[in-house]
Amino acid sequence: MDMATALLLLAAGLWAGLQNALAGGGSFVTLPALMLTGLDARTANLTSTVALFPGQVTTAIANWRLVSPVGRVRFAVLLAISVVGGVVGALLLLATPSDLFARLLPWLVLAATGLFARGAFGPRLKAGHLEAGRLRWAQLGVAIYGGYFGGGIGFLMLALYTLAGSAVREAQANKNALAAVMNAAGALVFAFSGEVQWGRALLLGGATMAGGYAGALLIRKVPERAMKQMVVTVGLTLALALFWREYA
Repeated sequence: MDMATALLLLAAGLWAGLQNALAGGGSFVTLPALMLTGLDARTANLTSTVALFPGQVTTAIANWRLVSPVGRVRFAVLLAISVVGGVVGALLLLATPSDLFARLLPWLVLAATGLFARGAFGPRLKAGHLEAGRLRWAQLGVAIYGGYFGGGIGFLMLALYTLAGSAVREAQANKNALAAVMNAAGALVFAFSGEVQWGRALLLGGATMAGGYAGALLIRKVPERAMKQMVVTVGLTLALALFWREYA
């Protein structure tokens, strides 16, 4: 790895960690940064997953005391579903040819940006009723998507848990814990795939954790709305660039 690549990943990791702590959407930064270093889209995606999950685990541990059942579904059940779904999604990604994933990626980024925008700026969902069976199947779908790509899973889970009757604080804690589990399961699969670019992943991951710590210190000083607007802008820009690259 040359110095320019290392500096690019260091800056991207710091920014992604900061952005994750303040608003979310850090993969919108790490994914293109890894692609700019010469990785194909699929390898960049799985390397990004491995790099980001330690910071997500740290966040989940910090909120662990707040996890709780969602409606009539025990947290342990959601945890098991998330592990299974994360593994299935990761295996599906490894089975997807690199050129096909490159063509899917712009649509995935656009969908993730839309989910982020809906969660960040759309009307708040009122607590409602989502029956246990549907919640379990929905969680499995989110977990598979999370293991495969992962963008927007936080807002999907917040929507599900709110509809199932969870208070926002508990829904946030559950979301953080289960997102970390999904990505940890996927990262474990990727770790044994032989495709992770470990030098890039370790540098990016370390920088992301440092950025996350800085974000935790700045969380009361940076306007949340401005950060969310920036995430949507970055996501749309990335989607357009990927569409241009693959379809122009």
